[in-house]
Amino acid sequence: QVQLVESGGGLVQAGGSLRLSCAASGRTFSSYGMGWFRQAPGKEREFVAAISRSGDNTYYADSVKARFTISRDNAKNTVYLQMNSLKPEDTAVYYCARSSNSGYSSNPKNYDYWGQGTQVTVSS
Repeated sequence: QVQLVESGGGLVQAGGSLRLSCAASGRTFSSYGMGWFRQAPGKEREFVAAISRSGDNTYYADSVKARFTISRDNAKNTVYLQMNSLKPEDTAVYYCARSSNSGYSSNPKNYDYWGQGTQVTVSS
């Protein structure tokens, strides 16, 4: 069983930055792609960013491109989401998820393990 634990959320003013972390249990972390998703109140869960198992390939939603950076440290079984120039519309619960394969995808159906989420609130 794989467990994913997010941390790093909080309250920040617009224009500020936060760095989310997601620590994974298990020995197979480096075999799978990872992704970040978010869900705002009353809205569906949406894709934010994804990274391949090696970290060589990344993929972003248009809404966060050039502001957010996904990275991973396979030695620490951790994936990160650096969020800069935050906007009030970035307010949501952020979830990390493990892909069901080595690649990366924006489709949540391609992810088989999910964390419990961490709240990010951006004030105007």
